[in-house]
Amino acid sequence: MNQFADFISWLVGIVETVLAYPEPLVLIVVLALLAWQFKRASLGLFVFLGLSLVLNLGMWDNLIITLASIITSVFIALAIGIPLGILKAHNKVLDYISRPILDFMQTIPPFVYLIPALMFFGLGNVSGVIATVIFAIAPPIRLTALGIKQVNDELEEAGQAFGANWWQVLIKIELPAAMPSILMGINQCIMLSLSMVVISAMIGAGGLGKPVLRSLNIVNIGLGFEAGLGVVIIAVILDRMFDRA
Repeated sequence: MNQFADFISWLVGIVETVLAYPEPLVLIVVLALLAWQFKRASLGLFVFLGLSLVLNLGMWDNLIITLASIITSVFIALAIGIPLGILKAHNKVLDYISRPILDFMQTIPPFVYLIPALMFFGLGNVSGVIATVIFAIAPPIRLTALGIKQVNDELEEAGQAFGANWWQVLIKIELPAAMPSILMGINQCIMLSLSMVVISAMIGAGGLGKPVLRSLNIVNIGLGFEAGLGVVIIAVILDRMFDRA
């Protein structure tokens, strides 16, 4: 258990170090150019102005911690969720067993996930990341399985007719055809991770959730507004960067 917690802490630390290494303005410009290159110029401009506002409000360090937690949580959730979704699409027994479990995971309140994470891993970012992974893993599992199930049988039969094995059919036919559904699962995973990372401030996780929680405790509307604005800016950027359009 301790080794697993140390691994999560090490992973978060690496991502946080990479994000914090360049000067804030350099990172802002790089992210804006990436948004411009891969999406559109208007999104690049929003990234530049939005992140510059967060920097001006003095929330940059908290934003880096939040991004590091989100990136780590999404990476772990997708590394587990997408393969499980593939297995779920091809195995009727696993599909039948996992359906009520995923229903249960998606219906209980997010605050409930904090309790077991706190019990096993204590206060800190590790508990927040683990709770976030459990909370955000259901959409990539379900939407990956859904996308693969919706692949046209004729495409798979054509691949098999040309001698493709199971692995080749999966890589060259099923996953490309299911990519819109998989991307939707990734988008939902990112959004759920962002919401849970903020809530995780209740169990000692850092980031933008910390000043939000503090503003509630001391009734500081200005502090809460500034931190909440940072959360909204990150949410819009991540949503637009990883949508299907």
